[in-house]
Amino acid sequence: MKGRFLSFEGIEGSGKSTQARLLYRYLKKRDIDVMLTAEPGGTRIGKRIRTVLLSIEHVEMSPLTELLLYNASRAQHLHEVIIPALRRGTTVITDRFTDSTIAYQGYGRGLDLRMIDDIDRIATDGFRPDITLLLDLDVGTGLRRNRVLNKADRLEREDIAFHERVRKGYRRIAAQEPQRIKLVRAVDGPEEVHRTIVQIINQAIGF
Repeated sequence: MKGRFLSFEGIEGSGKSTQARLLYRYLKKRDIDVMLTAEPGGTRIGKRIRTVLLSIEHVEMSPLTELLLYNASRAQHLHEVIIPALRRGTTVITDRFTDSTIAYQGYGRGLDLRMIDDIDRIATDGFRPDITLLLDLDVGTGLRRNRVLNKADRLEREDIAFHERVRKGYRRIAAQEPQRIKLVRAVDGPEEVHRTIVQIINQAIGF
């Protein structure tokens, strides 16, 4: 692959979508060929899967169904968008990738991590970002931020204990892969967090 693959991860309200957009604009201003995408979604098929996954009407969805739908969206995303862009030499920034599935469906839902890994190998062949920015803050602050923005999809409506498990899961994943996953304090203002991210990216990749 000629391009660089960067992902943003974090619990609800961590600001990852904002920071993904800020990094995209920063790289654009430096005349870097860059693309911004997101999961679940990123493709026409993926957006339809996203609607099913996040609808508050689908409270009966089983954790396994949820897991398989996320992986189906990701397989299409890689095939249709991410891999072709990387082969062209484009830097791809994605708002969420496989780490979200491990954190939410593995640690949050309690699904077997080995099963998640097996399904991931089918969907992605173990493909991972070059650098992952994990925005970390306490669950209470994140959920309060989302309430202010009136954000309340199916996952955001889960109880605090679920989101605490997700955060702990993310931190465990980061501890296992410190070379790829960079933990970023997300409690500070957006511009300060952005400056930290730019420093991390420049040190790791050197755009």
